[in-house]
Amino acid sequence: MVNLKKYNDVSKLFVIFLTFLFVASCSKQNYVTKIEGKRIPITEKENQVPAIENFIKPYRAHITKDLDSVLAYCPETLDKSNGKWQTTIGNLMADVTLMRGNVVFQAREKKNIDICLLNSGGIRSILPKGNVTSRTAFEIMPFENSLVVIALKGEQILEMVDFFIAEKKPHPLSGVTFTIDKNNVGKNILVQGNPIQKETIYYVGTNDYLSNGGDNMNFFKKGVQKFDLEYKLRNILIDYFKEVDTIPVIKDVRITVE
Repeated sequence: MVNLKKYNDVSKLFVIFLTFLFVASCSKQNYVTKIEGKRIPITEKENQVPAIENFIKPYRAHITKDLDSVLAYCPETLDKSNGKWQTTIGNLMADVTLMRGNVVFQAREKKNIDICLLNSGGIRSILPKGNVTSRTAFEIMPFENSLVVIALKGEQILEMVDFFIAEKKPHPLSGVTFTIDKNNVGKNILVQGNPIQKETIYYVGTNDYLSNGGDNMNFFKKGVQKFDLEYKLRNILIDYFKEVDTIPVIKDVRITVE
């Protein structure tokens, strides 16, 4: 049996064996009366097949070298659990996605992304203090989500703000600022520093899952236009890490509470 765990230290894989018990009836037809499942973890102790090991070895070494090459340095740990409405890793993710996404969006559509909104649950790891590698990006963003831009009217941006306040989660947000008043209502909503206009079209970057209303972000389904940039969020992170020497710790205030 090939030791798959050895080649993926992020995911834990299992082989599931199902046992089917068939009982013959009077009409000689078979029916499933019971299904039993057993999980067997694939561990380092499993037997190796030398021929397969020798075949895989150079590829594994090449991938490991690529994943562990140092791309940048992070001066402090960025963690999504530190912050009620904003987090340093969320700010970084949203800002980088907006910035790198704009390179593609401007080249293709001659337009600018105004806002970026991602989901806090999509961040699967901290960005630890120290050297940053491609492996870091895979740990933070293990999914295959790609960047999508949705054209929304100002009315839907207001719905977005309402959703954000109701969720009470530090979803990564860039390009928009607002204040939460004593009645939990958003006010002083600014997009790229300008007061929001209900009939204006704003281009909002998000991931493909959220763009279809995932995580109850149904306002995205009201978009008047959709652009799939075919740019994975993980690759956005990796490309950004390659560009910078030191990762910034972004602590500007985007959401204030009265």
